[in-house]
Amino acid sequence: MTKAELVSQIAKDTELSKADAERSLNAFMDNVTKTLKKDGKITLTGFGTFEVVKRKKRKGRNPQTGETIQIKARKVVKFKPGKSLKEKIK
Repeated sequence: MTKAELVSQIAKDTELSKADAERSLNAFMDNVTKTLKKDGKITLTGFGTFEVVKRKKRKGRNPQTGETIQIKARKVVKFKPGKSLKEKIK
């Protein structure tokens, strides 16, 4: 599903205009991003937890040449689904 498709579905489900639905979705994404940057973790009960984790530097391999390369340390966002979401997916 693309962002445009999600906006359309939200507008349909909530009887909002597409513009209002898109503003709501953008506000949600902006606030999740700000919270992850500031606190490193956000929990949406029943849905899941987004958390910033640090990956250590590591060795990797260039698949085209087979050459060993060094992959830099970096921060990534992990998502752990909540119990309710897991049950609904099954």
